[in-house]
Amino acid sequence: MNNALYNHIKRFVDIDKAECSKLLGYFDHFNLAKKDTVTHAGEKCDHLYFVLQGCLHTYFIDNNGAEKTIQFAIEDWWITDFLAYHHQIKTEYCLQAVEASKVLCITYEKQQELFAEHPVMESYFRKIYEVGYGAAIRRLQYIFTYSKEEIFYRFRDEFPEFVNRVPQYLIATYLGLTPEYVSKLRRKPVS
Repeated sequence: MNNALYNHIKRFVDIDKAECSKLLGYFDHFNLAKKDTVTHAGEKCDHLYFVLQGCLHTYFIDNNGAEKTIQFAIEDWWITDFLAYHHQIKTEYCLQAVEASKVLCITYEKQQELFAEHPVMESYFRKIYEVGYGAAIRRLQYIFTYSKEEIFYRFRDEFPEFVNRVPQYLIATYLGLTPEYVSKLRRKPVS
């Protein structure tokens, strides 16, 4: 059993290591090089990824041809276009490795089998989706409530691991800022 996945599952549901070891057969393991694209816009979204090591991001290309990051995933995080995955339709987003990464991947079909054979996993996924949805709502609140400068500082303080390892231009697109503005804010002395 992969210890990272087991430890993550244990944080949300009661499961023993023996049952958890049976779960690994539902997953594939992938190594990704930096900038490997896992999913392209226009492809059917039928995979869900758990990051063992590294960092991935989901992005789209806006009408001006600019890349806009909408989510990141680092170790112990799940990532996909969750709505397209749920409906088994084409995604509008690209999913790419920000750095060399190791991931576990489960298809939608295998996940449904997993739920049927191990019902505790439905509870696990419901709980992680609730956390993810809550985080998305908080991000929207930040956009409506705080200045661009405050958004950056709150992100920096809540997620220092991203600021220290994700390229500045990706952080900028995620926060709706320009890379130049983020660079200026990073150079400002911390108060």
